[in-house]
Amino acid sequence: MKGGNYYLLTARHLFLTLIALILTTIILLDWEKFSFDSTPVSATIPSSSAVPGHSLGSIKPEENSCHSTTTEDARENFPSSVKEFHDSLNDSASMNPKEDMEKTNSHFMRSEETEKKVETFGSPPMNLTTLYSPGRKDSGAKNTYTSKAEGEVIFLIRLSIVSMMELSLVSSFNFITAACDYAKGRWVINNSKPLYSPLWCKHLSKMWSCKQTHRTDFSYEKYRWQPMNCEIPQFDRLAFLTRMQDKTIAFIGDSLGRQQFQSLMCMLTGRKKSPEVEDVGNKYGLSKPYGAIRGAVKRAGWAYRFPNTNTTILMYWSVSLCYLEPLNITGPVSPVAIHLDRPATFLRQYLHQFDILVLNTGHHWNKEKFKANQWVMYVNGKPNKKQKLSEFWTARNFAVQNIVRWLDSQLPLHRHLKAFFRTISPEHFRNGKWNTGGRCDNTVPLTGGNEVVEDGSMDVAVEGAVKGTGVKILDITGLSDLRDEAHISHYRGHQGGIKINDCLHWCLPGIPDTWNEILFAET
Repeated sequence: MKGGNYYLLTARHLFLTLIALILTTIILLDWEKFSFDSTPVSATIPSSSAVPGHSLGSIKPEENSCHSTTTEDARENFPSSVKEFHDSLNDSASMNPKEDMEKTNSHFMRSEETEKKVETFGSPPMNLTTLYSPGRKDSGAKNTYTSKAEGEVIFLIRLSIVSMMELSLVSSFNFITAACDYAKGRWVINNSKPLYSPLWCKHLSKMWSCKQTHRTDFSYEKYRWQPMNCEIPQFDRLAFLTRMQDKTIAFIGDSLGRQQFQSLMCMLTGRKKSPEVEDVGNKYGLSKPYGAIRGAVKRAGWAYRFPNTNTTILMYWSVSLCYLEPLNITGPVSPVAIHLDRPATFLRQYLHQFDILVLNTGHHWNKEKFKANQWVMYVNGKPNKKQKLSEFWTARNFAVQNIVRWLDSQLPLHRHLKAFFRTISPEHFRNGKWNTGGRCDNTVPLTGGNEVVEDGSMDVAVEGAVKGTGVKILDITGLSDLRDEAHISHYRGHQGGIKINDCLHWCLPGIPDTWNEILFAET
């Protein structure tokens, strides 16, 4: 996923960081043991010219001292980019562990006499002359160093420690600064799924609970999404609610947005011991009927608060995300202006109260929906006259661009807000569309492949709209496209005497749970 800002430290990188801290402590103790109270680093770590075959890259001994280097100095001397850091390490001959180990071993095994001489390390100040000048004696020293080999042994040990520290820092630094691309990866078997029981979740619509239909195969529940270059943290409802303490999460969009909302509510409450939840829909005006627009649910939305953490999760029904304006408020049925360049009223009115915002739109941008809702496209407050915008999908993309542009302009005013635009959820109708006999009868997982390796989103419009803005992309299209067996299909039953094939909405528990796991990782 492009532009992702969530950085996850795995156990491996924490371990490397811990090693670096331990090694730093060892070096400091070592230096203290040698009483380098006033000896410059240049006296203990030679330059590349002082030791044949060894180079310390970007380290500049003459500019640093053991006790005078400040944090600001360290920042100035630190490489300006990760690439420079890598280059400095690659240029260093000490980065060859095999060679260093062979040299170290050969020095240790040269003679028993040499080993006996290095019994204990005294306290007098040392420098390169002491280490590399055979026969030199320091009158104040408790021990005498008469062998160049002894000095090289000490130096190689220190150099190996420094090298290990540098490698650890590079590994950790690269990982921390690299954003995880959750959109690329593969589906893998995971028998710990699902995350909740539809029988225990009071917030799940029965029509989306496939375990309460005639479906008998539920293998689609036993998979998890494994990103290519990172891990999705295991979802924990207590950790999620703790992180979202005193925050409001808002889903605004169509029925797929409603599925993601219900999925999250079930992930948090769909167990035997469910946290207390209270309906706060009245606070957002969500208990009133949506209106006369066809195809809508009975309510404008839902909002629930978890009192223990003061966490609110809401969903507002806005299939286009655009401002809708009845053109004839006195008539029983009125054409409705859909303003392609203005966000929905609810979004403008309550934006300041949201901490996490997830938008989506897509499947209502077609001739049938526009006709049923009597929508008339408006731009700049006037009926649209541009022929190109009359194409429904072009109009959708135009609306997405305008909504993202407006939302991005609002982010500086609401710095607590993290805004996501979720890409379109794919449909899997075969041999026709939803209204022309299309079906999706496959129940075998991953028959079309199990991984996404391509760069970029399948929803080009959303990807292009959020590029260069503070709005993040929640790219779920590619990974969901591989799961054609996880739809409700014909198990939904009959409606008006006609057998319904739903190849758009998902069985729950199911694919929208993964969307929320990625959202959990991103927040």
